[in-house]
Amino acid sequence: MRNFKRLVVKVGSSTITKANGKLNLRLLDNLVKVLSDLKNEGLDVVLVTSGAIAVGRNKMNISQKPQDIPTKQAIAAIGQGELIYLYEKFFNDYGNTSAQILLTKDVFTSNERLFNVTNTFEALFKMNVIPVVNENDTVAFDEIVFGDNDTLSAMVAKVIKADGLIIFSDIEGLYDKNPKLYDDARLISHVNNIDEEIIKMAGGSTSDVGTGGMITKILAAKLIIEDNIETIITDGSNPKIIYDILEGKNVGTSFKKG
Repeated sequence: MRNFKRLVVKVGSSTITKANGKLNLRLLDNLVKVLSDLKNEGLDVVLVTSGAIAVGRNKMNISQKPQDIPTKQAIAAIGQGELIYLYEKFFNDYGNTSAQILLTKDVFTSNERLFNVTNTFEALFKMNVIPVVNENDTVAFDEIVFGDNDTLSAMVAKVIKADGLIIFSDIEGLYDKNPKLYDDARLISHVNNIDEEIIKMAGGSTSDVGTGGMITKILAAKLIIEDNIETIITDGSNPKIIYDILEGKNVGTSFKKG
């Protein structure tokens, strides 16, 4: 059993959207149901979610990912409101309250801002509220942008002193070679040291809606492995797999020191 008391779950745009770019409402519903159930069992749960730009693109019927910063930020502003509205609705349906937290990288480099954010998380936990975190794409620029929510989720896990971080992906975990290209690719179940060899096994994003790939997930795990926070990367198509993870089953790839 993984006796987690505090858990961060990260979902990317490619996990929560369909192939046509529209939100996968069934998956969102199932995800929120599982997180609400865990909250009802006494776990402190944080959801880190991408998707604001993907939702905004869909709402404005923009077929291609925008390249210029002002358009990206405008689309993010359009999509973020709708995204958080859906999460709030689903959490309410299952008897839980959610709160939106939008962050940029500079929060984690300023002692005062970090102190305030940490206190906000702790206050929300005391009120039994589930924080829903995203990067603040509307105001972010090169110097303060994360670029991917894998890194953001690891930083959040570190700040709140989580026991575990689950990063949902579109594949089962880390393979020794690309499973989409090689039939003999082997899933790596456990990693206790993230070295250059492990990093080389990961590639970039191939999704039209995602910004990261396996490499950003590996680097996120590397950020917190020394803090004894276990990172599990696994397929996010069935959120109920979180129960298997908490029961200690071998799911996806686990990154844990020792």
